[in-house]
Amino acid sequence: MNESLLAALRAEALPCAVNEPLARHTTFRIGGPADGFCQPETVPQLARTLELCRAHGERVYLLGNGSNTLFADAGFRGTVICLTRLHSRFTVDRSQDGSALVRAGVGLMLSTLCSAVQKESLSGLEFAYGIPGTVGGAVYMDAGAYGGEIKDVLTDVTFLDENQHLCTRPVDRLELGYRTSIFERKPWCILEAGLCLKADDPSRILARMQDYMQRRREKQPLELPSAGSTFKRPAGHFAGQLIEECGLRGFRVGGAAISDKHCGFVVNLGGATCADVVELTERVRQIVLEKTGVVLEREIRVVE
Repeated sequence: MNESLLAALRAEALPCAVNEPLARHTTFRIGGPADGFCQPETVPQLARTLELCRAHGERVYLLGNGSNTLFADAGFRGTVICLTRLHSRFTVDRSQDGSALVRAGVGLMLSTLCSAVQKESLSGLEFAYGIPGTVGGAVYMDAGAYGGEIKDVLTDVTFLDENQHLCTRPVDRLELGYRTSIFERKPWCILEAGLCLKADDPSRILARMQDYMQRRREKQPLELPSAGSTFKRPAGHFAGQLIEECGLRGFRVGGAAISDKHCGFVVNLGGATCADVVELTERVRQIVLEKTGVVLEREIRVVE
């Protein structure tokens, strides 16, 4: 972050810090310092921070809970804008049939949202319970689990475009697909999502949420830092199964390893670096390709 940008942000009392360790802000617990780190608490603060960064030619990275992000060991040359404090927006607009349009802010954690709509007797998000991401991150990558995806319930998204104009697009104009959306390809900042949920008995909704969470505890290495599923699901295969069949359970590079509990996860055993994870995933990809002919694609985003 250059001195003029820092001075401009501080002159307007916009939340910012310098040389912030990014390992504190990702579930992998890996990453060097960001030159600048901003955590706006309101949409006007966010819009002004973006405006100032772009006016000063600053490189910007938008971050949610950091559950699918791996920052470089050298950190990030530019400013990371963390959206997790933009979480207060939550409204329910009910229809006569009991279904509802829910609006949720970008920084709201998915598990918090799932619990909130369960208490409102609304079903459709149970699959997302336990996904360690935010509403914004879920939209950005069309998060999914157990046969459900965000695009199944999403109606529209409100965002700031590259000129800080407030825009809303319906779901059919968001180019949602398996772990992707238009937001990967545009310099836009998600603000909130509209979700169409159906009425159901809250006890049945809770039972489904608890079932999914129990499955996660039994099969996933939740006790260790990771970024969730490391590789995308290749057509006709499961990445974890291919990795296991290639004899790579527990395969390790430095402090990073293929989980003994679920081979689809790379975990931080302690002191793992970005370089460890990248080298590990590249070696796994090469071995799986040589032995099976299947190309694995990383799901986690490596940010350098």
